[in-house]
Amino acid sequence: MHRYFFNAMLSAEQCYGYYRGDIRNIIVTADDGMRIQLNFRHFQRFIESNGIKGRFRLTLDQQGGFISLEKIS
Repeated sequence: MHRYFFNAMLSAEQCYGYYRGDIRNIIVTADDGMRIQLNFRHFQRFIESNGIKGRFRLTLDQQGGFISLEKIS
């Protein structure tokens, strides 16, 4: 299992791009410098009126498959 920590900040307009079909994936940079591409649907539950802002923990299995995304602050 691999865990990655990162900060994410997306505006409400950027989030709206997902619903318009303009955005499917987001690339984040973990604290260790690793760039990770995630499907935006994993962030849907974190959308607020001003977009998405916070610190997150991503957990992947040994093969790099998605296990969970948690907002930790």
